[in-house]
This record gives sequence, C-alpha cells and structure tokens, in this order.
Amino acid sequence: MGIGRSTRDTETDPFYDMLFNMLIAFVFCFVIALMSFNPQAKKAGDVPAKAEFMITVAWPDENPNDIDTWVLEPGGKVLWFRQRDVGLLHLDRDDRGAKNNSVVVNGQQVSSGTRQEIVTLRGLVAGEYVVNAHYYESVDHQPVDVTVTVVKINPQAEIVFTGTQQIGAKGEERTLVRFSITDTGQVTEVSTQPKPLVMRSGL
Repeated sequence: MGIGRSTRDTETDPFYDMLFNMLIAFVFCFVIALMSFNPQAKKAGDVPAKAEFMITVAWPDENPNDIDTWVLEPGGKVLWFRQRDVGLLHLDRDDRGAKNNSVVVNGQQVSSGTRQEIVTLRGLVAGEYVVNAHYYESVDHQPVDVTVTVVKINPQAEIVFTGTQQIGAKGEERTLVRFSITDTGQVTEVSTQPKPLVMRSGL
C-alpha cells in the first residue's frame, strides 16, 4: 500500500507543478502590467508651466498697424523687438500687423487676423516691471486701442492686471502697466503711471 501511495503521488506531482508554474507566470505578468501603468493619472489641463508670469499685448484683429511691446525689467534692461531676450524675459513674437501674419501653403495664402505679442517671465526677479506699447508703423493713420493682460502662472493662473489704452498716432508711446513682484512672486504694486522707454533708448 505504501508503494502504491508513493507511486500515485509521484504520478500527480508534475500536474501540480505545472499548475503552480502557471500561477507564478500569471502573477509575474500581472505585476509587470501594473508597473507599466502610470501610478497616478494626471488631471486634464495639468501641464507644467514653464513661466512665472505672462504679459500679453494685443490690439484689434485684422488691424493693419504695427504695435511694439517694450518691457523694462528690475535690472534696468529693456526688452523690445531688437532685444528679445533680456534677463529672464522673452518676447515670443514680433507681430508686425498685416506684414507678417500670413503664409503661403500649396500656392494659397493663409492669414491670421490675430494681433498679439506675448512676453514671458521665466523666473522670479524681484522689483518693478514697466510694460509700454509703441505705435511703430501706421498703415491707416488711425488711433489703435491696445490691451495689456498680466497673468501670474504659478501655482495657478491668476490675472494680475488687464486694461486698455488708446495710442493716437505713429511714434506715440503709452505705459500700459507697471507692477512690482517680490522674490516669491507676490505682486505688491500695480499702476499705469507713465514712464517712457522708447524715448529713453534714443529711438
């Protein structure tokens, strides 16, 4: 009887071994699958911001005139279309009105009516920032309404200031906004007191 029991046990061992190996393989595949998933799903719109502040200077869509953005940073340097990287400030694009808002694709001209320049502050430098608009070139010789919006990006988007001023003619300059920040990014002062930048640069 003892020999029979031993023989039967020996005959069934490979079957149990196979089941055990299949179980191990299944668990291993399951663990690998879990590791391949992102451990925490990101919320919609959860995109890391690469700037601390964003300054947008815009004028009416389809307007043919050229408005330029000038920004004075705390160190005394001025950003404009010939100096597009100043300190931690960066000018995204020099929008020249009707002159550079179209491209030719497959023989057809595609145009954008948007009139907008964007300046980003990519780090926190304490002090005052002065944002001016300069009426650089006029096509229709008409006044232009220029709107500025200052947005604090981090830790979440917050509008610091928005306002509109009219620039009457070519060559004129307006201070759209002045604001000061601390080294932690807190906005402490906001005003529209005029401070010329273009005249100061001798243009």
